[in-house]
Amino acid sequence: MKTIDVSELEGRGLPLVDVREVDEYAAGHVPGAINIPMSQITERLGELPEGAFDVICQSGGRSARVSEYLEAQGHDVTNIDGGTGGWISLGKPVEQ
Repeated sequence: MKTIDVSELEGRGLPLVDVREVDEYAAGHVPGAINIPMSQITERLGELPEGAFDVICQSGGRSARVSEYLEAQGHDVTNIDGGTGGWISLGKPVEQ
């Protein structure tokens, strides 16, 4: 599984899938991220971006599990270690 640190996320130019639950996402997320909660990923596979994309959660645990699953399904994914919590701690902007 490919993984990068959250400090490397800015400027990557790849779609970003946030796998946190809806309420977590609504409270603040990386700008441009789309929300497909981990609990819904299997039934929403058709909504995933085509080509390579990044996967983020709060700290990197859920996104790692989802990334492993999606990679096994043939998707080109990269897990974002540090997650949204790390993004916020770096002082980066969030959308609500």
